[in-house]
Amino acid sequence: MDIRAYNRHAWDRNVEKGDPWTIPVSPEIIAAARQGEVSILLTPAKPVPRNWFPPLSDCQVLSLASGGGQQAPTLAAGGARVTVLDNSPKQLAQDQFVAERESLELTTVEGDMRDLSMFRDESFDLIVHPCSNMFVPEVRPVWREAFRVLRPGGAMLAGFFNSAFFIFDPFKAEAGQLEIRHKLPYSDVGSLSEEELRRFTERDEPLVFGHSLEDLIGGQTDAGFLLTGFYEDIFPGSPVSNFMPSFIATRAIKP
Repeated sequence: MDIRAYNRHAWDRNVEKGDPWTIPVSPEIIAAARQGEVSILLTPAKPVPRNWFPPLSDCQVLSLASGGGQQAPTLAAGGARVTVLDNSPKQLAQDQFVAERESLELTTVEGDMRDLSMFRDESFDLIVHPCSNMFVPEVRPVWREAFRVLRPGGAMLAGFFNSAFFIFDPFKAEAGQLEIRHKLPYSDVGSLSEEELRRFTERDEPLVFGHSLEDLIGGQTDAGFLLTGFYEDIFPGSPVSNFMPSFIATRAIKP
């Protein structure tokens, strides 16, 4: 299976279905950002701490795998010069919609988060990478490419699943039952039966990969980053969040 092509189609369908990560931000959020009140999400519920941001005026920002009309236009309204890269054309169209609605300037690029070869070394001051790397089979190339295109002293703000979320049977979890079933790292393609996988693909749901913490956090430090911030977040509506945070966010800098 061509995972990138399948997930591109699935996220285009998610836009049509109104997935929460595809709904453009309101004019009120843009107005607040123009007044210096910039608020974005890397994970489902908890906003990014304000002290994680550098001064945004003329800051060169890569909004990495984060189409959907949310983070990129908000940062642009805060004064940043934003490029948003995403695998889904319809997700990028949401960013273009907000940019036109609010008279904002931003650049959209369709591409793979693991391959940023269209950007030169040290092109950006800030990378914002909301929870999206579970849609690619390998996460370490994401960190290596992010490190390459970030300028020294720049920061990467990233959100991702806590690996332990994926040990549970996903179908029983939908019914509110938590049953440990899967070894880590997890893959919809490799961990499920063919029949179970069809239950996802017939609904055009994106396919996900539960990476190890060694790859998610250790992969950042192996790429050269220094971690300077960390928080956890819940997954509203998920029974897993009754017992543990399901998401992690990190702030890392390039020395």
